[in-house]
Amino acid sequence: MKLLSQLFIIGIGLSLFSCTQRTEEDRFIDNLMDKMTLEEKLGQLNLLVGGDIVSGTTKDQGSDSLFISGKVGGVFNVKGVEAVSRLQHLAVEHGPHGIPLLIGADVVHGYETVFPIPLALSCSWDTTAIENMARISAIEATADGVNWNYSPMVDICRDPRWGRIAEGSGEDPWLGSVIAKAYVRGYQGNNMKSDSTMMACVKHFALYGAAEGGRDYNTVDMSLQRMFNYYLPPYKAAVEAGCASLMTSFNLINGMHATADKWLIEDVLRKQWGFEGMTVTDFNSIPEISTFGITEKENAAALALKAGSDMDMVSGLYIKTLKDAIQRGEADEALVDKACRRVLQAKMRLGLFENPYKYCRPERLDRDMYTDAHRATAREIAAETFVLLKNDNSLLPLAKKGKIALIGPLANAGNNMCGCWSGYCRAEKHESLLQAFKNAVGNKAEIIYAPGSNIYYDETTQRNAAGMRQLERGDDNAMHREALNAAAKADIIVAAMGESADMSGESASRAELTIPDTQRELLRKLAATGKPVVLLLFTGRPLVLDWENDNIPTILNVWFGGSEAAGAIADVVFGEKNPCGKLTTTFPRSVGQIPLYYNHLMSSHPDPQDGVFNRYCSNYIDMSNEPLYPFGFGLSYTSFEYGTAEIKNNEIRVDIKNNGTVAGTEIVQLYIRDKVARIARPVKELKSYRHVSLNPGETKQISFTITPDMLGYYDAQLDYICEPGVFEIMVGPNSRDLQYLEFSLTE
Repeated sequence: MKLLSQLFIIGIGLSLFSCTQRTEEDRFIDNLMDKMTLEEKLGQLNLLVGGDIVSGTTKDQGSDSLFISGKVGGVFNVKGVEAVSRLQHLAVEHGPHGIPLLIGADVVHGYETVFPIPLALSCSWDTTAIENMARISAIEATADGVNWNYSPMVDICRDPRWGRIAEGSGEDPWLGSVIAKAYVRGYQGNNMKSDSTMMACVKHFALYGAAEGGRDYNTVDMSLQRMFNYYLPPYKAAVEAGCASLMTSFNLINGMHATADKWLIEDVLRKQWGFEGMTVTDFNSIPEISTFGITEKENAAALALKAGSDMDMVSGLYIKTLKDAIQRGEADEALVDKACRRVLQAKMRLGLFENPYKYCRPERLDRDMYTDAHRATAREIAAETFVLLKNDNSLLPLAKKGKIALIGPLANAGNNMCGCWSGYCRAEKHESLLQAFKNAVGNKAEIIYAPGSNIYYDETTQRNAAGMRQLERGDDNAMHREALNAAAKADIIVAAMGESADMSGESASRAELTIPDTQRELLRKLAATGKPVVLLLFTGRPLVLDWENDNIPTILNVWFGGSEAAGAIADVVFGEKNPCGKLTTTFPRSVGQIPLYYNHLMSSHPDPQDGVFNRYCSNYIDMSNEPLYPFGFGLSYTSFEYGTAEIKNNEIRVDIKNNGTVAGTEIVQLYIRDKVARIARPVKELKSYRHVSLNPGETKQISFTITPDMLGYYDAQLDYICEPGVFEIMVGPNSRDLQYLEFSLTE
């Protein structure tokens, strides 16, 4: 080990955050940087991609000489602890000053044990489960050499055409903030000194989820009030939780590329919020600054550096152009020093100077990877995320008897259970829904299977949509006939349909949000048989389900539930688990309603809500303004009765009773509206919630306490204020079905 690593051992056992440790840290980094050349400092800002899992179009494997010469600060998408160990030894044993590497990966919702996609996780409203998911993800990823995770994605999204809605926590800033903190805690632990913790990287800073038209990589243009009140809170919450790194985004923000936006990175992130960690660009985003016409390509690196982007992901422009730019006076070496220091501090926080090989222990693989305990947790959490959208005549849960037709292209597709951003999974180990159903019923019932259809009629469209997880194609007409024959033999039909795994995620924007054509046509034919139909909806985003809601008696949204999804779905379908998930995104009746979100502002001519059409209200002439399924919506196999809510001083109380015959969990939600304020405020905003588990016939009282932070907002001058006045308090099972109370705040 280099002298550098040996010297820092004296710091072991001291708290990183104590004054003494900070002084030692500063001295250590000062001493190290005094020895480094400008080229070596720039090398610390250079992030390469390697391995077999690549996002985007640029692939630079690098070479040993780059590591030995100190021209690499980190790598990502290098799979396997042995490969990581080799690179780390190159950097530490042969590179100048023995500086260890950051090893990054997109561990978005699990490593080999894959959990539900983040949008699904948010529908559990269970931050303990989400933190546990992140903890297990960190354990597995670090066992394979990863020390830096490009997660969580905290972008607020109100447009489900955007494929990356699947990676976030929905449309609500308050809930998104609570969940962001849970991810950071789970990944980083208390101080990242453990070999099973890793550095979180919050993304994408900022506003990426508001891309115009729902088109990935597109521009964003919004007011500062909307930005600070609705889109920035989850990033700020992650900073408050101690996230150690942050990734800039691809998009323009009011005409400036986010990676080159000094106001955003230096003024807001660092000065206003006090962020002391490191920043990294998104994939190859520095040269894309010039794509927007903001500067020439040769000046893009200097512009990004001035803005506060510390590390350059993939493009290599920092190491290729900044030295010359400094010599020409177009860039400042002091800014290189600041960026380099922040990268070195991140490595120090990870404990890499104490032990560069702390994440290079192959013996951990057998102990920590894809264990029975991790899989059991993944199955439990997956069942929490499913949302029961409709259940006429209590069709679910199914009895384990008779003949059950399991039909659809996703019924026997184990490789599609995980959803997007699951590149480290072992899909060959994943159970299909067909296998899980057969295991669940044993010899008590007969499962009659038919694939039913392709994903799309058109082969090219399906190929483009399916990405890495292609499904075998057949003749749709023949497959439809086979499915109808299977249905004719059955007592009940279960249709496993929707999006395939890679139809959501990065670069997966959709203009039409219905279930794809051939599947929807098959579903119509199955409904026409007169047999009861259960739709198991696979999706990474809200879909338009107008016809399905009118014609299919039962709809269970199962999202993409991860490596244990099939077993979890079987648990819920056959009643071993009672669904309790609630939507964190609004489901529209039509794409034409988008953007559609619950916490909107009042219009100048509001819809009277009396069912009588008025042409001169803010409405559509051909459709209701109302969503198909509102934010916060989700049914159960039991029914819950809300008593009359009461408010005394600043406390709200309401009794919840389980009126059904099975135990269940309800998520009770609290919304607030500021009725008169300096600027227009939303018609309602989520401010708290409670999980309550009830046995049949049981009643529990739920209480909420109104606190000042629930009432504040950013005004037109971006001052955060809490004004006295009258507030509307709303309590209920979702954002639509609410009881209304009033609360007055005095001076």
